[in-house]
Amino acid sequence: MFASFLITFREGLEAFLLVGIILSYMHKLGVRHFNKYVYLGVILGLIVSLGLAFVFQVVIDQFSNEHYQHLLMIFILLFATLVLSYMAIWMHRQAKAQVDHVKKQLEFHISSGNLWGMVFLAFIAVLREGFETVLFFSALMYSGQGVTLENGLIGASIGLIASIVLVWAMMRGTRQVPIAPFFKYTSLLIIIIAAGLFSSAINMLQAIDVVPIVVEQIFNISFILDDQGTFGTFMRALFGYNASPTMIQFTSWALYLGLFLNFWSRGYAQKA
Repeated sequence: MFASFLITFREGLEAFLLVGIILSYMHKLGVRHFNKYVYLGVILGLIVSLGLAFVFQVVIDQFSNEHYQHLLMIFILLFATLVLSYMAIWMHRQAKAQVDHVKKQLEFHISSGNLWGMVFLAFIAVLREGFETVLFFSALMYSGQGVTLENGLIGASIGLIASIVLVWAMMRGTRQVPIAPFFKYTSLLIIIIAAGLFSSAINMLQAIDVVPIVVEQIFNISFILDDQGTFGTFMRALFGYNASPTMIQFTSWALYLGLFLNFWSRGYAQKA
């Protein structure tokens, strides 16, 4: 549940923060009467995102052949892993440039009287993050890490509500919320989640004999922390924890995590 909460909280914060900046900038320009068009774009973005989630589920269920269904799930896991890692490392560098770009687009739409342009601006801001959320949520469900539809939806809903409340508080309050540290450390957590998804994809590839097992079990620490226990299940859902991994699965997880942690640390070191 925490993994789905973290993803929707971060994605929701990014989307609604951008929408909040649009609304604040419109207030500054004295055109608050156009706010309803921004709200319309947000609602349309949320509706289309929910539609994408439904389509994802229907498409996967149409695969009656279990082998091809596994391949599709593996593709979702690998694609989500790459997008998560990209988002965690590089997207924070584009934040200011993205905001400036949105402000310029908004000024153009207002000056030209293009109301649908404002709707589209808010729509794209929400839809982009909504699509990423659908992708990551699907990957978590198919990863075998204990994320079910029920607890995933609960975590996702709480994360979405929390992001809306935080953005509202930022826009209404006088004190600035330290967003930079938040994005820095949630990026770190997201990289760890991505490593777990990658490990799960390798495990599924081994299950259908695409990737060899080589060594079936390099260690077993179930007596310390069982991945079927209460806390072990939480660690498995959040970080892809496996008490008895195969050699290739563990090596893939360690290499992936080490590589992207290096990128993450270099990115923030250069920014500092």
